[in-house]
Amino acid sequence: MHFLKFTDKVRSAMKYTELIKIVKELPFDTYKIILNAEGIEVSILRPSKLPTGFVKYDPKKNFQIWFAEGDRKFKPNHLRVMIDLYLRSRSRQDLKKELLSAFDSVFYGEDPGRAIEKLKKEEFEHFLNPLIIIATFCQLFIAEQEYAYPTESKYEPRTLFFQGWIRQVIAENKEIDNLAMSIASGQPPAQKFTYKEDRKHKKFDANFKPLWYLEEKI
Repeated sequence: MHFLKFTDKVRSAMKYTELIKIVKELPFDTYKIILNAEGIEVSILRPSKLPTGFVKYDPKKNFQIWFAEGDRKFKPNHLRVMIDLYLRSRSRQDLKKELLSAFDSVFYGEDPGRAIEKLKKEEFEHFLNPLIIIATFCQLFIAEQEYAYPTESKYEPRTLFFQGWIRQVIAENKEIDNLAMSIASGQPPAQKFTYKEDRKHKKFDANFKPLWYLEEKI
C-alpha cells in the first residue's frame, strides 16, 4: 500500500524552469502544492503505479495535475483552459491581444503571475476559474506535454500543439462545440498559429516577432 504525503507548499506562481525542476524531482506518491489562490489549490502528484491506459508512459516521468476547491477535488484536463479562455475572449473582445500576449508569455517560460499582470484589474463576464489558476494550469499542461508525453510529436517544440490551440481558441470566432470536438479528437491547430516557431516546418523562422500569427489574416 502506498501512502500519499505532502511536500512543502508553494503558494505563488513561478517561472517554468523552477516548475519543471519541481516536477522532475518530485518523489513517488507525493503531492506538491504549486499554487494556493482565491480558495483554489493546484497541486501535482507522481503516482508510483501508472493508471489504466497509461502503459506507454514512463512512470519516472508521469505526473498528475490536481484541482481542489472546498470538497471538490479532481484532475482537470486541457479543455478547462481552452473553455475558460474561450469565454474570456468572447466576453471581452477588446482584450484578445492582451490574452494572447499573456499566454504566449507563459508558453515562453514566464511566471504566470507576471504574465497576467496587465489583466489582473480587468473584469470578465464569463470564465471558469480565476485567471491565475488558468495560467498556472496552462504552465502545468505545457510541462506535462514537454516532459511526460511519451510519443513522437509533429512539432518542435512539442508544446506547440497545445499552444497553437490556445492561440486559435482566443483569436478565432468559431463555436466552442466545434473547437472542443477538434481539440478532444487530437486534431492539430491551424498551421498559421504555429509554423514560424516550429523547427520541423519548412517555414520556420527563428526571428519571429511577438504575436506574429495575428498578421496571418485570421
